[in-house]
Amino acid sequence: MEQKISEIIVHMSNSHQQMARIIDAEREVAVRMAQIVHAIPDGESVFEGTPGLLENTGRVNKSVISYLNAIADLQEAMAENLGLVLKETRGQEEE
Repeated sequence: MEQKISEIIVHMSNSHQQMARIIDAEREVAVRMAQIVHAIPDGESVFEGTPGLLENTGRVNKSVISYLNAIADLQEAMAENLGLVLKETRGQEEE
């Protein structure tokens, strides 16, 4: 049984490494998006006036919020997986 738990932990470790790579790649995207947003001129733009600018700003905000929610969901999933492994490990130690 301990071998199965060890195998599960190894698989989870590999999974977490892959998730960390994904998060790092998404971080790079977020940094690049921030650079692009920073490069937008402060003057009157071609967003069809203020309503167009507000609409596009809202879209950017929604994208950032979605990104942060996805990261939060990923962290919750990782915590749940780790909790299950720890619970199983404690159960085996008690037996």
